[in-house]
Amino acid sequence: MEKNFVIAGFGGQGVLLAGEVLANAFMIDGHKVTWYPCYGAEMRGGTVNCEIVMNTEEEVSAVNKKEADFVIALNQASVERFVSKIKKGGWMIANSTLAKEIKTRADINYLFAPITKLAENVGNIKMANILALGIVAKVSKLVSVETLSEALDNVIPAHRKNLLPLNLKALKIGYEYDLLPV
Repeated sequence: MEKNFVIAGFGGQGVLLAGEVLANAFMIDGHKVTWYPCYGAEMRGGTVNCEIVMNTEEEVSAVNKKEADFVIALNQASVERFVSKIKKGGWMIANSTLAKEIKTRADINYLFAPITKLAENVGNIKMANILALGIVAKVSKLVSVETLSEALDNVIPAHRKNLLPLNLKALKIGYEYDLLPV
């Protein structure tokens, strides 16, 4: 089974880190995976996205796919850019703190969560990216919080290990968020 994830937002939201953590978690679980970052010349404030393709049985077929099973959009521009890329029956998980709760397609599932606002409860809005991974873990049922926690520990660089407890708290808050689609 192959599944495709897109995580998108603006530079500084930790989009690439979130993608790296998700890819690492799939590797820990023994899946084949690829992580493909895409960003413009401007870093902070510019558009950033990454694609994670995982396959439970065979090598990943390709990257930069035409369709995604899951899109995690951390801002309005990302919702607008990637909503058309979602497969029929796929998921748009959008940060309603920074994106309007508008459904433009009837053939996909929407989950609008106030991701940035929830990250404020962690004590740092920069944890929104990892909080979103908790949400996608629950929605997709393809990776556990425990595996994501291990992946976080693997991916976070040594000079940022002091942020691991906050990241783990954000992951848990995301996973425990009431996920009723709107």
